[in-house]
Amino acid sequence: MKCLSPSILAADYGKLAEEIRKVDEAGAQYIHIDVMDGAFVPNITIGAPVLADLRKYTDKIMDVHLMVKEPDRFVEDFVEAGADIITVHAEACTHLDRTISHIKEQGVLAGVALNPATPISTITHVLEMVDMVLIMSVNPGFGGQSFIPYTLDKIVDLRRCLGERGLKLDIQIDGGVTLDNIDDILDAGANIIVAGSSVFHGDAGANVAAFLEHMS
Repeated sequence: MKCLSPSILAADYGKLAEEIRKVDEAGAQYIHIDVMDGAFVPNITIGAPVLADLRKYTDKIMDVHLMVKEPDRFVEDFVEAGADIITVHAEACTHLDRTISHIKEQGVLAGVALNPATPISTITHVLEMVDMVLIMSVNPGFGGQSFIPYTLDKIVDLRRCLGERGLKLDIQIDGGVTLDNIDDILDAGANIIVAGSSVFHGDAGANVAAFLEHMS
């Protein structure tokens, strides 16, 4: 299933509830929450208390992307705050198997993310454990960056690997996604699309509708 996950990193933080309402009513299936700690990535965003407040304004899937060091420390807090999916970076986990198991034990879906230059082979042995793989198509830490073209090859390689192993995982793409490259991304094999600036800069509802038209 193809789903759109608007990233609130690009939203107006002064009116997040209203911004989420717009994309929710326009038909976005997920809400993407970027959590940055200023250590794993050079920026700081929001924590679990903010997610708990936002959860009151939507019943869409809360897609939490932990761009933090030692993410195990935060898993339970974000589950309690209303996360439906928690994605951690392979690069940030000392014991990735243990971290994924920790997430699954909380009763939510688990995802693993890879930075652009991190090879798919890094996560080969945990693919059976996760529900989603997130391919970063920019270097994480800031919104508004340009899409890195070689990440399309990573999507193709991952989709091929999953097919050879009989696995039906979601492949999420995050970074620099626009209406100009969405068709190439979908053709490569991604099915969960994160878009921030391309959704929230301008008429968010109309932008969601335009993305969903491409994804239908």
